[in-house]
Order: sequence, then C-alpha cells, then structure tokens
Amino acid sequence: MVLSVCPNPSIDCTMEMEQLVVGRLNRVNNKIVTYSGKALNAAIGVKRLGGDSFATGFMYENEGSLFVSNLDNEGVKNSFVWNKGHVRTNYKIVDNRSMLTEINDKGENVSVENQQKLLSLVETLSPNASVVIMSGSLPTGVENDYYYKLAKSVGKSAKIIVDTEGEKLIKALSAGVFMVKPNLRELEQIAGKPLTNKKEMLESCYSLIDKGAENVLLSLGREGAILTDGSNSYYCKSTSVAVNSTVGAGDSMIAAASVMIEQGAEKQEILRSAVAAGTASITTPGTNLFYRDKFEEIYGKIFVKKA
Repeated sequence: MVLSVCPNPSIDCTMEMEQLVVGRLNRVNNKIVTYSGKALNAAIGVKRLGGDSFATGFMYENEGSLFVSNLDNEGVKNSFVWNKGHVRTNYKIVDNRSMLTEINDKGENVSVENQQKLLSLVETLSPNASVVIMSGSLPTGVENDYYYKLAKSVGKSAKIIVDTEGEKLIKALSAGVFMVKPNLRELEQIAGKPLTNKKEMLESCYSLIDKGAENVLLSLGREGAILTDGSNSYYCKSTSVAVNSTVGAGDSMIAAASVMIEQGAEKQEILRSAVAAGTASITTPGTNLFYRDKFEEIYGKIFVKKA
C-alpha cells in the first residue's frame, strides 16, 4: 500500500484567459474546479497506475465531503482528521502562452490537538504501507517541523517520500527519508544561488543527501528529471507534448515513482516512470492528473542515461 499524507488540501480553481493584465478587467474563457492537495493528487495517481492507495491528512467540515466523494470515485481509500471551517481555495491562471500564475490561500488553523491526532493516525496506518508520501504546504498553526514529526511517526518498514520546500523540507531530512522531490526553483532557493548546469544541480542534490535524504528526484520541467543517490546519477529527458497545464505534474511524478519503489524497481525505471507520468499530466487541463494510456504512450518514447 502507498499511504499519502496531505496536511493542506485545496479547492483548485483553474481559469484560462487570453491574457492576464494586472490592474485591469480580465475575462475568463474557461474554468475548471478540482478537489486537490499535492498528496491527494499523488494518491489518485497511484491508483490510476494500479497501486493500492490510501489517503489521509487534515480535512475540513465545509466542502470536505466533496474531497471524500472524489477519492471514493477514484477508488482511493481514505481517513482524515476533521477540522472546523473551510477548505482553502487556490487560483491558477493560465494565459494563451500557457503562462501560469498561481494565487494560493494559506489554509485555516489546525489545533495542536488535531495535529497530534494526525501523527497518531499516521503511526497507526503506516505499518500497512510500503511507501508513505507526505507533500504540500502546511496550514495555519502548524510549525515547519511538522513534516519531521510526521516522518518520525511512520513505521520503520515504510520508505518515506517528502515533497515540500524550504525549511519544511530541511527539517524533515533529519528524520531520514528515502526520497525528496524538489523542482529546480526550490533547489535553487535552498542552495541560495542559481544552478545553471547539471554539475551544480547534482552538487546541490548531494547536499540534501548529506542532510538525510537517501535519494533526490530533481524535476527540471520540460527538460525531464534527474535521480541521484549520491553515488549513481541518472537523467531522463522528457518528450515534446502539447502543454495544457503544468499544475500537478510534480504530484504525478511522485505517484509513479512510489508505485515503482513499491515494486522494487531499479532507479532507472523509477526515473523513467516519474518523467512519463509528469509529462502525461501536463497534457490534461487544470489540475487533472494523467491517464494511464497517455502515461504508457510517453513511457515508450523516453530513455534514461547516466547523468
């Protein structure tokens, strides 16, 4: 089983328009609303690839039933720690150049009591999981060390994958995690400088390994991705596809990597599957994820080489 932990679910409203003009009236051509959250997206991706998927995290009384219905429809088992209030709404604005502008809400306050409840729930669920995904931002009232606490709550037999940024990621590393998945922008923020070539990128990945990650899956957007454990490094270039929306591509990568890890696949196959899923995801509108037929089509077109 792959267990996905989502601390900060979101209603994602993707609006497509000809051009975003700041300070002026803008008209929407198309709007798509999805019930998301990075780890929830990954949970759905795992199921679409045939994996046994279970989702948990914080959920809110208002709108929460819509998330549960969506997961049920996808065949994803779920159990949440429920909070009062509303699920946050994130806005994704896509113009005619496929330029993405994001406006993300922060999420309502989660009490210390409910934070402890989720730690206990993860401790209960994780012995049945071979892989545990924890990803996304944190809601109001939750400190940056919460991913560290979640990781420490996971049973020792499960491999932990963390997809978050900044101090939240750095603190989680000290708990010891199997894999982290920064994108290039997030890695540059941690490094404190631009990373202009693969040598610099790999060196920054190695610094995350020194801090406690066993593997780093670095997303390079349209250029593909790098996977390294500090000793062996691999690169997989993406293939050209019609871009509909880049939202959710990273979550799709995590989903595919998790399924491959659970199957005991070699690193080359983990990377190839992750890039195929991420690439397939950008062909769908809004935060809709990849579909298996598109994943398999792209998987057959891409190849892995030493980085």
